Amino acid sequence: MMSLKIQAERLRYGQEELIASIEEACDWIEQAEPELEALLPETGRRERLRREARRLQEHYPDPRGRPPLYGILFAVKDLFHVHGFPTRAGSQLPATLLSGPQASCVTRLREAGALVLGKAVSAEFAYFEPGPTRNPVNPLHTPGGSSSGSAAAVAAGYCPLALGTQTIGSVLRPAAFCGIVGFKPTFGRISADGLILCAPSLDTVGLFTQDIEGLILVAALLCRGWRGLPSLPPPVLGVPEGPYLDQASPEGRQAFEKQLALLQQAGYRVKRVPALQEIAAINQRHLRLVHAEMARVHARWFKHFASLYRPLTAAAIREGAAIDIQEICQARAERENLRSQLESLMAREGIDLWVAPAAPGPAPQGLETTGSGLMNLPWTQAGLPAITLPAGIAANGLPLGLQCVAGWRHDEELLAWAGSLAAVVTNQAA
Repeated sequence: MMSLKIQAERLRYGQEELIASIEEACDWIEQAEPELEALLPETGRRERLRREARRLQEHYPDPRGRPPLYGILFAVKDLFHVHGFPTRAGSQLPATLLSGPQASCVTRLREAGALVLGKAVSAEFAYFEPGPTRNPVNPLHTPGGSSSGSAAAVAAGYCPLALGTQTIGSVLRPAAFCGIVGFKPTFGRISADGLILCAPSLDTVGLFTQDIEGLILVAALLCRGWRGLPSLPPPVLGVPEGPYLDQASPEGRQAFEKQLALLQQAGYRVKRVPALQEIAAINQRHLRLVHAEMARVHARWFKHFASLYRPLTAAAIREGAAIDIQEICQARAERENLRSQLESLMAREGIDLWVAPAAPGPAPQGLETTGSGLMNLPWTQAGLPAITLPAGIAANGLPLGLQCVAGWRHDEELLAWAGSLAAVVTNQAA
């Protein structure tokens, strides 16, 4: 599939005809979607997109006045409210119960000329009950979750951009499993209004693309206070040695070591530093906070519709309801403590970016699980910006990812470095 940035330029300046691009995308979706199931079904999708494209053409007849994402299709995880679409959050609850005003990030993309391809499948309420979506690389494997449909839609070439959310690892992990780029900004830099939230203290809006340049184009539109990309020397890379890395599978760890060797051969300095020694406690605290906040988000709905929730989601809500406010407040405070510890270690050791596997290994076989988000969890808890770069192929032919994490609000620096890092590790055999 053509990169987002190149396609945006071609559509803006008429080198690619907008209606023709809509037809091509819809033809491909109709062919692939019966097996992939990345999007929620929509009657009349093609006709709606034609109408919206024609309105866009009428509104912007002069290419010089067209907005930056003119005609770009994007998928939206079914947690975001979008005008003209129901929100079900991957659940069986009545859509009227879950309705709300359109998410401001969706509004900004539409104002920039992008067109909503459709709602993308989500795990139920962004937790661990998977939807039907399959991995485009191998349909016998999960695409990851909870932003399963968003990652699969981009990886399959339905669209060059998709919105997702991350509470543990729901952007970075599916991006790695599907072989694309996933970006989780600093907590709060993209507004999370207009969403069905999972855990408000942790939920972060994220982006999926197939290329870094396209990601930068969109991040600049959505991230609050965007400063532009700085010109920087190569980063010093920190490897968080210890029990955190031990969570990776043997194959995942071996692939990571090869990625590090490639980066060192390319001239990057790599520092191995003991970090995240208390990862078991960090993991437990994070999950307890997720469950506690889920219980409060769902209290009113769960009281009347508990029978409509799937088992894992219902169990998490019931567990969370028994967690007292003191534990919740302590867990929230520990987010800042963890961030401070990691940033102090970065400053002391002269580290610019942490690097780690984006998932324990390649996507598991089957659709019963979305895989483990433990490699992403501490960075999400700390609210730090992170990106997954495609980084090789596992023995079974499925993609692997390299996760890079910057300091608080250093999103611009992270993305400034990402392209050069990706050029080293992408498409390398693991």
